[in-house]
This record gives sequence, structure tokens and C-alpha cells, in this order.
Amino acid sequence: MEKVHFRINNNIGRISFDDAKANAMNPRFFKELHSALDHMEKHRVEVLVLSGRDNIFCAGLDLKHLATIDSQENARFTQMFARTMLRLFTFPIPTIAAVSGHAIAGGCILALPCDYRIVQSGEYRIQMNEIRNNMSVPNWMSLICAHSIPSHRLTEFVLHARAYTPDEAFRLEFMQECCEDAAQLKAAVETKVDDLRELDGKSYAITKKWTRNALAERALSHLKDIQAVNY
Repeated sequence: MEKVHFRINNNIGRISFDDAKANAMNPRFFKELHSALDHMEKHRVEVLVLSGRDNIFCAGLDLKHLATIDSQENARFTQMFARTMLRLFTFPIPTIAAVSGHAIAGGCILALPCDYRIVQSGEYRIQMNEIRNNMSVPNWMSLICAHSIPSHRLTEFVLHARAYTPDEAFRLEFMQECCEDAAQLKAAVETKVDDLRELDGKSYAITKKWTRNALAERALSHLKDIQAVNY
């Protein structure tokens, strides 16, 4: 069963995550996401929307997979994770994250690189929980957080690994909009799609490159030192 599904309609790209479970990230997830991003770039979509399913955006890395691999394979997996998220961070097309469920650890990092984030109210968490689970937060992940989280909230978000409700994430400006239900989320996404598609795509891509690529390249330069991470 595919984990990552994608389509283009009216020149708007849509990538959705649904494996009927927790949308956990493993090599197959990253391979499928790269293929979807390749497809969107090839067809030069005007805007790209990422979404999960009801109650789950993405619950993070596939811990069952990590438990089966050795340190060398862990290092390769870690680099795959980093390169995929940094690709999304620097993606030359406007991106929207429609978050309708748990976005935890790596799942939170999947939402944060997007240029605009809309969240739906509900009984779920948005959290970078690595340190509470005896896991370090690497340089590249900290970079994405620092770019997306208000500076005065960064310590509690990353170092204190605080869990937030969707409404808190909006109030504290991690998310740009908060919707009451699925219908409102869908409407808000389409309104923002219409807004972003009016922008000049070439100018957007160049400016995004200038503001983000150097940061991403600096983070990537640290990857050669990674042996394995303690996930």
C-alpha cells in the first residue's frame, strides 16, 4: 500500500499521506515523497498542498524500522530524512501544510518547512518530543524550527519538548490559521491556494532560494559527520 499519494488538478499539486496507520516515515515514505516532489516540479504546479488524514498528519519516524537496522544503515536513513525535509524547505513552489491531526517529532518537521500552515482544531498534539524520548535534535532540524517558530518560543518548543494543541499552535504563531472542522480547513486551504497562485512563480522561486538555500546548504554540510542518531 502506498504511503504518499499525489495528483495535479487545475495546476495545483496535492500530496497526501495515508497508510491507514500513523503515516510513519521510513525509506519507502521518503522515496515516494521524492517521486511526488519530482512530479510537481516537472509539471510546474503553481501551488503545492500537503495533507494527512483525519486525526493524523504524521506521527514521525518509523521506530519499528529503526529497531531493525544497524548503525551504518541508521546513518543512511538519517541523511535521507534530512535531505528530504530540506528539499521541502527549499522547494521552489509555494507550499501549504493542511494539518488535521497529530504532527509529532518528524511529523512536525514535515509541516514546518511549508510556507503556510493551516491547522484544524481537535484532540491531538503538535510536538517536537525528541528530547523527552532521549533523542537529540540535529543541526538541520533545529534550523527548520528556528526558521518557523518565533524565537522567544524556540526553547520550549525544541529543548523543553512541549506538546501543543492545534489552538495553541495557532495562538503562538506556529500555524498561520486555525479552523474548527474539516470543511473549514478545506475552504481555508483553497482560499490560500487562490492567493498564492496569483504570485509570480519565477520571482517566488528565486527569492525563496536566496532566503533559504544557504541555510539548507550549511545544514547539509554537517551531514557528513553523522554516523547514526539515537532515534
